[in-house]
Amino acid sequence: MTIRVKLLLSYIGMILIPMIIFFPLSYLLSGFFLGDFQEGSESRQGTPQELGQDIKKLMEQRDELFAGLQFMARYEPERLTDRGFLEKADAEFKQLQSGFVVLKEDSVIYVSSFLEGVDWAAELQSGSKQRDKMNFHGREMDGHLAVNTYEFPFQDHRPGTIYLFTDTKSLFQTFKKVIPAFFLTFLIVIGLTNALLTYLISRSIIKPLYALKRATEHIKEGNLDYEVGLKRKDEIGELSAAFEEMRCRLKESIHLQLQYEENRKELISNISHDLKTPITGIKGCVEGVLDGIADTQEKQEKYMRMIYKKATEMDRLIDELFLFSKLDLKRLPFHFEQIDLVAYLTDFVEELRHDPRKQGISFYFSPGVNPSVYVLADREKLSRVMTNIVNNSVNYMQGESKEIRLGLRDSEKQVTVVIEDNGVGITSEALPHIFERFYRAEPSRQSKNGGSGLGLAIVKQIVEEHGGQVWAESKQGEGTRIFFTLPKTNGASGERI
Repeated sequence: MTIRVKLLLSYIGMILIPMIIFFPLSYLLSGFFLGDFQEGSESRQGTPQELGQDIKKLMEQRDELFAGLQFMARYEPERLTDRGFLEKADAEFKQLQSGFVVLKEDSVIYVSSFLEGVDWAAELQSGSKQRDKMNFHGREMDGHLAVNTYEFPFQDHRPGTIYLFTDTKSLFQTFKKVIPAFFLTFLIVIGLTNALLTYLISRSIIKPLYALKRATEHIKEGNLDYEVGLKRKDEIGELSAAFEEMRCRLKESIHLQLQYEENRKELISNISHDLKTPITGIKGCVEGVLDGIADTQEKQEKYMRMIYKKATEMDRLIDELFLFSKLDLKRLPFHFEQIDLVAYLTDFVEELRHDPRKQGISFYFSPGVNPSVYVLADREKLSRVMTNIVNNSVNYMQGESKEIRLGLRDSEKQVTVVIEDNGVGITSEALPHIFERFYRAEPSRQSKNGGSGLGLAIVKQIVEEHGGQVWAESKQGEGTRIFFTLPKTNGASGERI
């Protein structure tokens, strides 16, 4: 679940959960606070709106009863002197927290039992002037009784008055308690709901953020092995996955950088040694000439040939180092063109056969069933690949019978070149590393076979720049086979297949 969905659900929950919790609480609160007000009747429970409707209904019932008294006073006033009728009406008013007093002139005919305990008769019998001063209509008497009056004439034309008293104390005190209690309860429910949802949502966000923070601190201290390990399907999970990928790449980059640094140190050491050897030979030859040791034409020519040989060796080392550096930095341009690989390898093998440095080695080429196979390649770089592989094979061949065989394996989209020798072979431990930079299968620097360790690494980089792959198979004492692939092209258009 995404954080956006979680936040949306929390917003919905902050609205629905308080409402769901508040309704049961409102019933409990109404039953607790309205016990006094609803005396003599069944306790009602509900929301403030429902309570207001109940109270309004009670007021309407009271008004209906009072209207009935007014009707009797208007059309049958003598019924208001009937105590049985008045007691029956009084019982109905009492259920509505109300009572009434009936006066005939200054005489009290009836006082409701609801008004017991208050000396209303004394005040009401004090005379009309006194009653006018009390101004009963529209005010509260004794601080909690609201009064309504109705004046009418009896049949003997004597004035009569009905006073209706309603207990407002219970009503208003109940509302004074209920409304704040409802409001406070609602605020508490909202506050607790928001606090709980906020805690849960923030915990689901803050906890993984702290985990990421700890991971960054470990990385800052150089510990790139510390894993975050957050398996989540949300934005933080995506962030964690990206962070973990960054950590792995950074670890790999630093490891590779350290390896590069180690390789550079090894390169400097190896190249320094390889350069020092021919330089030392050149210095020895020059000193021999200067010291007069080469006192004949024949000796001078011998020393010159030695100087030339050592200089050529230095030039080869420097060229190889320069080429590898440009390949490593991706700064060596490639000029691809369509090449008939069968014809190209046929010419290459022919050149090897006439190379005086390859005397005593037999070269063979098996083109396969197809007379022409077209690839897109850089002639110069492909020649460097072939030369480095062949030279590597020549350097590790022993015995009288020395053979190097070249072959082609044609497939639908690529062609595989195979170069096989019958040399000493490569150990199984060394075989996976022969294409690595600066790797030497022969650890001794004094060996005549020792080189810079860049020959096959250069082969690998050039082949990969062509879009191919390179690998080797070898058995000790039987020889080595090196394979590399090149993408085929359409012979007509020159486009890659």
